[in-house]
Amino acid sequence: MIGDIIKIIHDYWLLLLVGQYPNGPIGGLAATLILSVLAIAFAFPVSILLALARLSKSPLLNWPVTALVYFTRGVPLLMLILWGYFLVPLLTGADVPSFVTMLVTLVVYQGVFLSEVVRGGILALGHGQLEAARALGHSYFGAMRYVVLPQALYNVIPSILSVLVSTIKDTTLGYVINVPDLTFAANQINNQLLTQPFQVFFILAAVYYVICWSLTQVASVLERRIARKRAGTAAQRPENVLQLKALTDQSL
Repeated sequence: MIGDIIKIIHDYWLLLLVGQYPNGPIGGLAATLILSVLAIAFAFPVSILLALARLSKSPLLNWPVTALVYFTRGVPLLMLILWGYFLVPLLTGADVPSFVTMLVTLVVYQGVFLSEVVRGGILALGHGQLEAARALGHSYFGAMRYVVLPQALYNVIPSILSVLVSTIKDTTLGYVINVPDLTFAANQINNQLLTQPFQVFFILAAVYYVICWSLTQVASVLERRIARKRAGTAAQRPENVLQLKALTDQSL
């Protein structure tokens, strides 16, 4: 079996890597990573807006976004993909490429999940940061932009990487609407070989495992560094207070 796996990798590595490119659209592992990175890149600013709306005291912002969050979290991603794939052309009459449909669906879906991560990061800071920034003359949005959000987003970097891992695995669902990702390429190989499905999909599982495991390890390292930095900052605060008090006494 190991010999069969090595032979499949040797014969079809290019298809697994880039799909039919350059004779067709880019696919395979490259399409999976491009789709995942673009989804997180576009979902990130969306998540910040959704998180701020969820924290808003205005019912016009809070209630619709809260309903969107609960609806999106309660519906399987596959349903959202199929709705987007069939409903958008029906309403607009435009032929939307499957890659674009999958990307937009992932942006909405992961944007909702990321918004809860960002909201949790903001709430974890407490109201003291916001109140201190307002006391210094910042507006609400100025305090969020310059004081609260930079700290909150820094603290949730490991969680953002975890969402990226989830997004990479979610791209496998693009196979149902013919997105030429890594799963689609593996299925093409399986259709050509017919007699070695276990070997083909073992390779597929191994590739996903290596990518997701690597990103998970990066997230763990970042989480430990952030924890150490928090601990170091907390340990330095009493010393800084004493230094500030000594300077104040000297000036008096």
